[in-house]
Amino acid sequence: MNNKLKNTTFTRIIRAMIEVGFIVFLFYSNLLMGEFTKSHNSAGKELSSAINDIFTFTNFIIAIISGLLGYIVVEFLRRKF
Repeated sequence: MNNKLKNTTFTRIIRAMIEVGFIVFLFYSNLLMGEFTKSHNSAGKELSSAINDIFTFTNFIIAIISGLLGYIVVEFLRRKF
């Protein structure tokens, strides 16, 4: 029975990490698309400069907080309905 409990806890942690990671991925892909939309010049913006602009510590903290809040809301709605 103890092994079953560990497996369930481990499964929940992995599931939470995957869901938060997916939300963080969506956040960063949205930022990257915004960087290319923002630059309206004909030559365009290089990928390396766009990546340097979006991968900052502040954006990382925002992504993690958003991911955790999104996970909490989705879990709440899953259990409610």
